[in-house]
Amino acid sequence: MIRSLRLRLMLAAAVLALLFMLGLLPALQKAFSLALQESIEQRLASDVTTLISAARIEGGNLQMPVLLPDEKFNLPDSRLLGYIYDRQGNLVWRSRATADENINYTPRYDGRGNEFARIRQDDGEEFFVYDVEVKLLGGKTAAFSIVALQPLREYQHTLDGLREKLYLGFGAALLALLVLLWAGLTWGLRSLRQMSRELDDVESGAREGLSGEHPRELLRLTDSLNRLLRSEREQRRRYRDSLGDLAHSLKTPLTVLQGVSESMAQRREDREQARVLQSQIERMSQQIDYQLQRASLRKSGLVRHQVQLRPLLDSLCSTLAKVYRDKHVHISVDVPANAMVPVEQGALLELLGNLLENAYRLCLNQVRISLQAGETQVVLCIEDDGPGVPPDQRERILQRGERLDRQNPGQGIGLAVVKDIIESYDATLTLDDSPLGGAAFRIRFELERNT
Repeated sequence: MIRSLRLRLMLAAAVLALLFMLGLLPALQKAFSLALQESIEQRLASDVTTLISAARIEGGNLQMPVLLPDEKFNLPDSRLLGYIYDRQGNLVWRSRATADENINYTPRYDGRGNEFARIRQDDGEEFFVYDVEVKLLGGKTAAFSIVALQPLREYQHTLDGLREKLYLGFGAALLALLVLLWAGLTWGLRSLRQMSRELDDVESGAREGLSGEHPRELLRLTDSLNRLLRSEREQRRRYRDSLGDLAHSLKTPLTVLQGVSESMAQRREDREQARVLQSQIERMSQQIDYQLQRASLRKSGLVRHQVQLRPLLDSLCSTLAKVYRDKHVHISVDVPANAMVPVEQGALLELLGNLLENAYRLCLNQVRISLQAGETQVVLCIEDDGPGVPPDQRERILQRGERLDRQNPGQGIGLAVVKDIIESYDATLTLDDSPLGGAAFRIRFELERNT
């Protein structure tokens, strides 16, 4: 499938131009053939006139001079043939050029005056014939058919030469037309390239909308895209405000409940109920955080994010090194300084934070981060030397609320958040065994390609 609009238009224009020229070529050949035949007819008519002017009737008999005014009739090797037939169709005179020719022609003396035709001999050779009926001196007995012939092969040779020149000329014209069409399409599609550059700026955050400096045919499209962008930004702003209001409104009731549970825990008979209440409060808090993160970390529709990865990794690793300083974790980072990933910064921070926190918490003393960048995708891998994840448990731990580590507090939503973020950016997450001995989380991001 051809994905380039310019190439599609160019191909369609080339096909139409080729069909037009293929239709025009036979018409031109036919027109030239008719013009050439008309020219031959006029020339043969002139030659017949020469014969008529040279003919004399003496004593009822036709007399022709030894040398005619037109020397073409006098040369033996001339291809101009002249014949004179009487009323009964008998040959009474022939030019010198006909000495080696045996033309099988019978004139029709039917009173039509003159006739221009093509005849074919038994050997396949064809001739143009111009036959004129005349009555010399007005006598009925002096009626003759004066005939001039010319071989068809000269006409065919001229026509073949013209056809060859037409093919060459049309080929050159088609090539020149294609070059001009390509240049015209390039100029005509310049506005689309400008729009594409503006969309790239919108995706990168360099501008908020498309400009109005486009052809009239594209203004409706640009206006629609600008309305969509404004609607998207307004919707995201409302979501953020609503989520902030929700978090603020739930914070106070949870704080009150937390205080009540702490008061209950001081009474021995209520400690069990207090423990259950605190557990449920913690679960509610984490579930609220999870739902807020799911709602707020969605990829925006038209904006394509590009975030530099290395600074976020350095910041997170520095923070986690302080949290887990007693483990003396050795961190290995194989990520280029200018590496970019197509994720919003907040979402990427949440994703990396969950995966790295798991790696630091479960590793023995080694964590490795690597990045493989290609033309169409980027693969980020986070590995550790911990206990790993059994193959039959890998799908389960990515589900909300599922955990393998029961020794540390938590509700098992970290990897679920990671999965939601990855799916919202059309990326894929795979969980494998690491050469270090533990788990290897591989995230594959598909890169946008300009067409």
